[in-house]
Amino acid sequence: MLITDILVRNARMYGNETALIERVPTQNLRREITWEEFNAQSNQVAQALLAAGIQKGDKVVHLMVNCIEWLPIYFGILRTGALAVPLNFRFRAESLKYCTSVAGAKAFIFGEEFVDRVDKIKSDIDETVKDYIFVGPEEQTPGYAIPYKAFIDSQSADEPQVNMNILDDAGLYFTSGTTGRPKATLLTHRNLEFACFLENSHHHQTHEDNFLCIPPLYHTGAKMHWFGNFIVGARSVILKGIEPKWIVEAVSEEKVTLVWLLVPWALDILFAIECGDIKLRDYELDQWRLMHIGAQPVPLSLIKEWKKVFPHHKYDTNYGLTECTGPGCVHLGIENEHKVGAIGRPGFDWECKVVDDDLRSVEQGSPGELIVKGPGIMKEYYGNAEATAEAVVNGWLRTGDVARQDEDGFIWLVDRKKDVIITGGENIYPVEIENFLQAHPKIQDVAVIGVPSTRLGEITAAVIQVKKGQAVTKDEINAFCEELPRYKRPRKIIFNHVPRNPTGKIEKPKLRKQFGGISESFKIE
Repeated sequence: MLITDILVRNARMYGNETALIERVPTQNLRREITWEEFNAQSNQVAQALLAAGIQKGDKVVHLMVNCIEWLPIYFGILRTGALAVPLNFRFRAESLKYCTSVAGAKAFIFGEEFVDRVDKIKSDIDETVKDYIFVGPEEQTPGYAIPYKAFIDSQSADEPQVNMNILDDAGLYFTSGTTGRPKATLLTHRNLEFACFLENSHHHQTHEDNFLCIPPLYHTGAKMHWFGNFIVGARSVILKGIEPKWIVEAVSEEKVTLVWLLVPWALDILFAIECGDIKLRDYELDQWRLMHIGAQPVPLSLIKEWKKVFPHHKYDTNYGLTECTGPGCVHLGIENEHKVGAIGRPGFDWECKVVDDDLRSVEQGSPGELIVKGPGIMKEYYGNAEATAEAVVNGWLRTGDVARQDEDGFIWLVDRKKDVIITGGENIYPVEIENFLQAHPKIQDVAVIGVPSTRLGEITAAVIQVKKGQAVTKDEINAFCEELPRYKRPRKIIFNHVPRNPTGKIEKPKLRKQFGGISESFKIE
């Protein structure tokens, strides 16, 4: 079934029921739309794009922060047979220009937050982009753009008749670019449909569930977790903000049952409860059945603490990549809490291996590269045959992540291949040290990077973000690390903010640029 046909079915079966709720705590704003309104608005977007000359196979840039219009616009693009190109709203103007050019986009839909950036690149992308659609206050519409309301209002809400099939291209999702320039991952309608079944098979959503969506929808992680609710016509809440109190309020007031968090947000919630900023007795949370985390390694200490505070919660973690249509190719499973710390076993209809550089399986327990195979594998890196050939070998996607597999078949993430620190000939995996340090009661966040050493090649540096209102010294950290093998102990302690991108991944290139020139005599107390 086409992903757009699922929306048609939901509108037919649950037309007057709420589909999406938007909460904007900073403005005390709440909006909602039904499945019938969701479907009608998507049809109007599609009709307007078709009237503007968009054809099957064209590309349409979608640059917006999370809002109630985000998904109807996304589905409207897909309804034309064109490819949706959701872009990272953190991208600078230069990256937006690069991605738009790679895609060869013919239309550009953008929110009010991006006017300055679009202004800067417009003359460079005008060669392909013919229409700019502005989603924001009509009076703020740039002279070169069409206001969104005017663009769709005169259009029919009837479903456009475009000949499409399940193998058609559906979207270009650009990687985050944390290890270089973003690459355009080409996903098909079959990829998207599979993501719906995958997510629902893992978390057992029913029509009665309510999913709280906080991460950015341009990212496959947020949207593909929402797909589990979407396929059963269940409602979802789009929350604009990550303050712990706003999250708990939304869960309580909207009767949310599933929440997908990033590690920093879960830590913030626990800290807010610990210091009394959030008093759980003030909220109705009994219906909250599942908290799951993805997008990054999850410290065991975090989950142990979470289960103390929320003992009735089911917990899960999912591992995935944009190149495999988001999360779930490796899946812990809510029945496997005894294996917390592992990323899990192959997800529904997936295969996984841990291999050496020649793609031969390594011995059980030995570290190697994780490779995966399944219906979610991307079609290609768009316009980059060389990168595609390197990434996908005989149907197996090379993830670039170092992992090991235990005697029960569970996969444990060791680190990114590119992040491995080689010190004096020893391989050190930063995630192991980060997970260890995360258990320190005064540490809010931590990143471990390699810095140059004339004697050892590289040494480890721990960039530590201390919890608000707490104080900790270098000596305390060194004493805490005495439980680690000597070669794994951080040689440098740096107290600093730990930068993360919108999907929760530590931005290690930034830290390497900031601290990579540190000499062995450098220290910050």
